Amino acid sequence: MQALLGVLFHSLGGVAAGSFYMPYNNVKKWAWESYWMVGGLVSWLILPPLAAWLTIPNFVQIIQASSDSIFSFTFLMGLLWGVGGLSYGLGIRYLGMSLGSSVVLGFSAAFGALVPSIYYTFTPVDGKVSFTDMLQSSGGQVVLLGVLVCLLGIAICGKAGMMKENELSEEQKKRSISEFNLVKGLAVAILSGILSSFFNFGIEAGKPFADEAVRSGHDPLYQNNVTFVVILWGGLVTNLVWTTLLSIKNKSYHNFTNRKTPIVNNILFSSLAGAIWFLQFFFYGMGESLLGNGASSWILHMSMIILTANLWGIYRKEWKGVRSKTKWTITAGIAVIIFSVFLVGVGNSL
Repeated sequence: MQALLGVLFHSLGGVAAGSFYMPYNNVKKWAWESYWMVGGLVSWLILPPLAAWLTIPNFVQIIQASSDSIFSFTFLMGLLWGVGGLSYGLGIRYLGMSLGSSVVLGFSAAFGALVPSIYYTFTPVDGKVSFTDMLQSSGGQVVLLGVLVCLLGIAICGKAGMMKENELSEEQKKRSISEFNLVKGLAVAILSGILSSFFNFGIEAGKPFADEAVRSGHDPLYQNNVTFVVILWGGLVTNLVWTTLLSIKNKSYHNFTNRKTPIVNNILFSSLAGAIWFLQFFFYGMGESLLGNGASSWILHMSMIILTANLWGIYRKEWKGVRSKTKWTITAGIAVIIFSVFLVGVGNSL
């Protein structure tokens, strides 16, 4: 029953993560950095401490009592993940929900399973699997096979993107994805996928926060909410700095006072996107606490996001007008990525 609940919570988190960008499509006459800033303030500054306070009231004392090294490393993982989260939005902006999410999350799933093991190779910790251990075990070899299969799936998705670009006119591409740009989108999406995986390691690095929350008598189901506060602070810094610089460069800060734009509606839709974005972490933390396997939880989470994002891509008709061969190519690429996620999950269970 506990495992089933864990899968349910991961599914809810995956649906939230795969759907968060949809409200941004209703933002009108604002620059990307403006609505991304508003959504980020909601998802990384306002909601994390609120959720932590409601479930673990003494979360501030737990963070203050931790060692500087634990706080700093967890925060650093958040900073790196923040770059991934920032470029995730750009990847979807240039590639669309379907192709953008598949490339980003495929890389994130693969590296999320590898990054912790590589770290533990150089900094051994009892009970933690190193990259050397992976090479020497059947389960680890299956994980590495899954990573290779994932890269193959991403290559197939990239091929589908190139086919789409060659088949559609600029006008047709802009109808579903107003700023479609394959080369720029793939570069950003690959960077995003690699750095987004650091969120998984941030959870591992911040385990002492979660453990202390349990020792303090709080429900283990919500133990990760303390860790999320620190990780998301890191993500907030990265995103706030970048969007502020863009606002100054492009003078888009005028969006917040320009009455020719629907200011109130834009703030509401941006805030809604940020709230949905945060829900993925809230439900992920609950699922991870029940399953007790960070790598497997990460893989399950990624697979649900890929499925959800591609359903939204179909709904938005992002592949309308392309040949059947191109549709089958993107379908095959997504199927290969999902299969790779399954392989990584099996490998971790072994």
